[in-house]
Amino acid sequence: MASALEQKLDALLARLEPLLPEANAVDWSAPAFRWRRRQFLGLTHGALEPVHRVARIDADDLQHVEAQKVALLANTEQFVRGLPANNVLLTGARGTGKSSLVRACLARFAGRGLRLIEVDKHDLTDLAEIAAQVAARPERFVLYCDDLSFDAGENSYKALKAALDGSVAAPPENVLIYATSNRRHLMPEYMRENLDTRYDVDGEIHPGETVEEKISLSERFGLWLSFHPFRQDDYLDIVAHWLAHYGLPAEVVAQARGEALQFALQRGSRSGRVAVQFARDYAGRHGLAAPRG
Repeated sequence: MASALEQKLDALLARLEPLLPEANAVDWSAPAFRWRRRQFLGLTHGALEPVHRVARIDADDLQHVEAQKVALLANTEQFVRGLPANNVLLTGARGTGKSSLVRACLARFAGRGLRLIEVDKHDLTDLAEIAAQVAARPERFVLYCDDLSFDAGENSYKALKAALDGSVAAPPENVLIYATSNRRHLMPEYMRENLDTRYDVDGEIHPGETVEEKISLSERFGLWLSFHPFRQDDYLDIVAHWLAHYGLPAEVVAQARGEALQFALQRGSRSGRVAVQFARDYAGRHGLAAPRG
């Protein structure tokens, strides 16, 4: 017969159990994961959350970014095959396919063991913990941070610097970091920082320490890929591609050019994202107008 103390302990554990994190093992069958942090009893607990339905896009659907596509797919194939490969920073204009290209890598190489782990900027301090969790796995993991930038006073960039190249511990050979950003230098830059720049007598420029620190973060990525705003003809090509993807015939696609330009003008951007949004809208309206069989 249990003592009174044992009964109290059992009752206490029963009350605490719902507050504790789930002890379920990671579902490694998923092609992608999100790193999620939750509060339990005042402590933060991070875990890999499986994503079975990934927003899939094929590399062939990404238009007018051929050089960037070739470079990233080649780097990712090297990684999947166990060959040397670089961490990658994709920077440039919004809506030009940076995030889509990372997802296209997953679509192409998931069957060969590639897995994607999405990490929020505020969780970059957990990069070492995430890498430790997957180090013994046979799959190859890309830790992916979208729309990366840092405000003044944020310190999570230091964890990213260490994970990229700067820790005494070597990163696992089955982990790379891919990040996207709208700007090449990931931290804010101020005019006053230029005043710290000095010049040698021979004219050599030496940036101030603050500027050096900001530049060094980007430089730790071995591969930089830049994305640029699309020209009008490029935008219309992307619109035509997606209208054809939605099954519209060539004569209907040709008729959509004027509306496509007006759609972009309203949004102030001729990006690939805007082209896809227009194609969805136009194809949907065209389908509603078609007579039912």
